Amino acid sequence: MGLLAWAMMGIAIWHFAIFIPDRFWGGIVGSFVLATIGAILSGLIVAGFSIPGSGDIEITTALAAIPGTLIGLGAAYLVGVRRGNPALHL
Repeated sequence: MGLLAWAMMGIAIWHFAIFIPDRFWGGIVGSFVLATIGAILSGLIVAGFSIPGSGDIEITTALAAIPGTLIGLGAAYLVGVRRGNPALHL
């Protein structure tokens, strides 16, 4: 259940990427993947590389994914900018 909480927190924060010009590496899908992976890795690090079960879930379990999500989104954006991805305007 901890893995689900981390992934859902990463996806929830990823939704705010619409407010940033789309210069992510891999586009919006690339930012989704890196945000989710970052959230899961951050959660694993905070939990000591063990996945909490359904009886061990607290609000702090989900909050542990926030730093990794932001790092993942930041990495996707920086790589996209360095590769010269133009901002898409609709």
